[in-house]
Amino acid sequence: MKKDKRTRQKELKETIDSTPFITDEDLAKKFGVSIQTIRLDRMELSIPELRERIKSVARNEWNETVKALPIEEVIGEIVDLELDQRAISILDIDREHVFSRNDIARGHHLFAQANSLAVAVINDELALTAKAEIRFTRQVTKGERVVAKAAVTGVDRKGRTVVEVNSYVENEKVFSGVFEMFRSNEQRGQEQS
Repeated sequence: MKKDKRTRQKELKETIDSTPFITDEDLAKKFGVSIQTIRLDRMELSIPELRERIKSVARNEWNETVKALPIEEVIGEIVDLELDQRAISILDIDREHVFSRNDIARGHHLFAQANSLAVAVINDELALTAKAEIRFTRQVTKGERVVAKAAVTGVDRKGRTVVEVNSYVENEKVFSGVFEMFRSNEQRGQEQS
């Protein structure tokens, strides 16, 4: 049995409040209505589209937290961050990210997403990539969403922070990288030893 508009909109708002990164497509399936109905409901309720919700959460929650670079310089949208532990970002592959002749994403965009996430997860005013070992495991095409997950895994023998980043489309790994990150406070600690 379909819900009346008022009930659906109330539940829609509650759903988006609890899971702000849910897509219109997933909402349409959940409520058994068309994507257009979801968009109209969102407009009536003044709920922005997914991309704007992601940006809003990133600005509100991580603008003061990210130390090594301004939040607007992170490639993709940060959706989770725990400094010196882990971070997640989302990058929707659009026309500007792909080769025009085949709609395949240029590799430097996937690398930039992963590298900027590796920098953002560092709890220091200065973090630079000293070394990166990367691997592309499949092509990414226009319209796909890349979710990059960074995890700080330790410190190497030179005192650099090691960050592993794996990027996925749906549940399929498309990129992996191990980044050795120079950070100013580790360097100062080494000089004093």
